[in-house]
Amino acid sequence: MTHKREKSSDQLKRDYNQGGGSYPAAPASSSAGERDAEPGPPEVYTPAEAAELLKVPESWLRKKAAQRAVPCTFLGKHLRFSAADLHRIVREAEREPVTERGARRPDRPE
Repeated sequence: MTHKREKSSDQLKRDYNQGGGSYPAAPASSSAGERDAEPGPPEVYTPAEAAELLKVPESWLRKKAAQRAVPCTFLGKHLRFSAADLHRIVREAEREPVTERGARRPDRPE
């Protein structure tokens, strides 16, 4: 049985830069027949690799995963992130820009 080697951070950077600066492609949904034809398991990223791709501290990503606040996968006791997980993290973090500030408190009389 062959084991798929994890990509080094340098390889991830090259892939990221060659891909136009986008995150890895999320897997397309497929029918059951197509899933059987897949050549191997989906690629997963270590917390360090995922944090580098997301441009966040690894400690933040690990903390959020432990709280189950971000999508992640545990392979046994090992924390991993799929491309789909990374896309969901970014999508769920999107916020509308604030266009108006709230009313300020009037100055307190002395």
